[in-house]
Amino acid sequence: MTNPTEPPEGPALDPVHGYLDNASSEPLHPAARETLLACLEQGYADPARLHGPAQNARMLLDNAREVTAGLLGVRPDEVSFNGSGTVAVHVGVLGLLQGRTRVSRRLVHSAVEHSAVFAAATWWERVHSGTSDVVAVDFQGRVSLEAVAAALAESAGVLALQSANLEVGTVQPVPEVAAMAAEHGVPVFVDAAASAGRLELPTDWAAAAASAHKWGGPAGVGVLLVRKGARWRPPFPIDDRIDPRVAGFENVPAALAAAAALQAVVAERAEVNARQLALVDVLRARIAQEVPEVDMVGDPVGRLPHVVGFSVLYVEGEALARELDKRGFGVSSGSACSASTLTPSHVLEAMGALTHGNVRVSLGRDTTEADVEAFLAALPEVVASVRR
Repeated sequence: MTNPTEPPEGPALDPVHGYLDNASSEPLHPAARETLLACLEQGYADPARLHGPAQNARMLLDNAREVTAGLLGVRPDEVSFNGSGTVAVHVGVLGLLQGRTRVSRRLVHSAVEHSAVFAAATWWERVHSGTSDVVAVDFQGRVSLEAVAAALAESAGVLALQSANLEVGTVQPVPEVAAMAAEHGVPVFVDAAASAGRLELPTDWAAAAASAHKWGGPAGVGVLLVRKGARWRPPFPIDDRIDPRVAGFENVPAALAAAAALQAVVAERAEVNARQLALVDVLRARIAQEVPEVDMVGDPVGRLPHVVGFSVLYVEGEALARELDKRGFGVSSGSACSASTLTPSHVLEAMGALTHGNVRVSLGRDTTEADVEAFLAALPEVVASVRR
């Protein structure tokens, strides 16, 4: 029988220095690993019950909620843990829409949102006879304030806008958009999966979502934030659990580990962000200089600290990703905001950028200058090889 802990046969990818796909999923932070292992022994019971082990689990869950709330600048009772960032997006967006049906059934969102928002819009239209409108972005992937104003001229139920784009790194003008929405009395949903822990959470939203594995927490932990007083209603059937925003039994050890990772990431982010921003500047400059016919995408300044995207003419992105993997470098290609990584990027299409030959490099907390130099040494040769 195959040992499930043994890696499959294939390219020898360095799990630390060659892994440059941290925007897809960050390796488990040491603080999360330590907390998870300790909590597995104590957080197994149902926190909704009355016996001792259950109350211990409830205490651990409450602790995770309080730590997460403090780090994200919200109240503990505004924090819920569910099964994924995608679930958090669905419940957040659809719950706000459900609470606004008497006003408007119309969802407004940017053209570069995660596929979870597009899926929620499609479901809302099909099941609840709602409508949705897409707001255009500029060539850097930033939502157009003029287009937002035009969209809000008509009655809207909810406006959804990501905090930053996970594919090209561009940070969105959430404060400005939220102020415009407030003038029309429209609640804002923010998908903060790309930036939570790395950047301060924007303010003036009614609901927000994040995903723990993006900051080094365990996979399978979504964080849903719903402001007290927001007109949010359960969009799906509920059970007899404590939190109406969560269906079923929370994963207590994973939630506490996610909170521990977030705490560690926030504590170290000033140093990590500065180092990553400097490395991304090197990547952007050197790739543009050393790879012929390449298009660097995203805002070079107003961006996430760890993400750089580019598109190479005359090649397929997945071919580049495969060849780089053979050299020991793990990168992503296709749409970072779609369920299928080989789907042409709707983000790049919306920006008017080249959609083929796209590669995203995203640095981890342990990525070094030497790692970046090794990648830059391999990339021109890989591009030339694929073109041939």
